[in-house]
Parts: sequence; structure tokens; C-alpha cells
Amino acid sequence: MQTAQEVQADFDQIALVSGERWSHNHHYHSFMLKHAPAHCEAALEIGCGTGTFSRLLAQCANQVLAIDLSPEMIRLAQGHSAQFPNIEYQTADALSCDFPARGFDYIASIATLHHLPMKEMLVKMWEALRPKGSLLVLDLLASEGVGDLLADLAGIPLSLGLTLLHTGRFREPREVREAWAKHGRHDSYLTLSEVGRICRETLPGAQVRRHLLWRYSIVWRKPAA
Repeated sequence: MQTAQEVQADFDQIALVSGERWSHNHHYHSFMLKHAPAHCEAALEIGCGTGTFSRLLAQCANQVLAIDLSPEMIRLAQGHSAQFPNIEYQTADALSCDFPARGFDYIASIATLHHLPMKEMLVKMWEALRPKGSLLVLDLLASEGVGDLLADLAGIPLSLGLTLLHTGRFREPREVREAWAKHGRHDSYLTLSEVGRICRETLPGAQVRRHLLWRYSIVWRKPAA
């Protein structure tokens, strides 16, 4: 696993060369939003990047705290969010943040937990979530077995089609691809089995699901008691 300083440097560079860009994560924003509580006073996004999902969340939550390790990502997020005064952006390391106990009705993390000790982060999120609150995770996963390999192959035409639809091209510019490739050389992901085991230990009853586009989700609602 990369150090926090290495991850920050990688994403500062990615922010500088790519700016606000569509990614596979955007395809699942509506899926994540539909699990937000009907009456959401406070929401937290861990790893907000350029703030695309935070801005969507701000339309159904009274207050949104959005944190990211990269100052350059936070700079971009703030630049695109002037019309959302209910979003507070912070440059912060989620692992060392002291979140308020039972402080949020909704907590989301998109493509971030694979950079962090997952079990420890899920416990922190559990503690920061209010009773009846919703916890949503979307992240990348490692393949295991023939079924996953077939799903990976099935995701290729969908990926190409969505990228063309949203960006007008099949591939990102060269400098963007190189920045992501440099970061990707150090990335490692959990398998769906490993994610399921961790969730059984920390979030009993969580729904763990594999998606196309090489991702999985965790959906969990905290009991009322």
C-alpha cells in the first residue's frame, strides 16, 4: 500500500492534467444517491476528488462535509462548487480525521478505501453514522475465478461506449493516461470474497454486490438501536 504522501502526490498530478473529467465512478452516482435517507441533515464524503458526487449530495442534504487527501483536488472541487454553500471541503487524511460520533445521516466513499486499511475505515464510518443512517461504498476490486473474468470482459464494451458518450472519445489524452498509469502501478484491490469477509466482521447485514466496470458496492443501514 502506498503512503499517504505518495497517494497525495499522485492525485495532485492527476488533478493538474485532467481537471474535471467523467469516469466510470460517475456511472454509479445515481445508484448511490437512491440510498440516501429521505431527510438528510448531514452527509460525509470520504475521498471527494473534484466534488462531482458532493454537489449531487448537496441537493438532498442540508450540510455536506467533503474531504480529500489532495489539495489540488480540493482546489478544483471548490472552484466548481460556488453555488453550493452547504458543502464544506477539507484537505484531510480520512484515517486520522476525528469524525463526530453519530454525526452524519449518510456517509459515502468512492474509489478511496483501497488506499486505506479497510476494516479500520469501516469502523470509523460506523462510529460516525447516526442510527438509521446509510453507509455507501463504491470501489474497485480484484478478480477471482472464471465468473469475475467473464464479467471483466463484459465490461469492456460498456466502458468504451460510456466513455465515448460522455467524453466524445474512446481514450483519455496521453498525459492523463500516463498519470493514472503511474498511480495504478502501486494500486492493489481486494476481491469480493475479502470485502464480504470484512463486512461480516464490521457491518453485519451489509449488502455487498459486484458491478460491471470492475467495481463493487457496499450498502449498509445502521440499526435504530
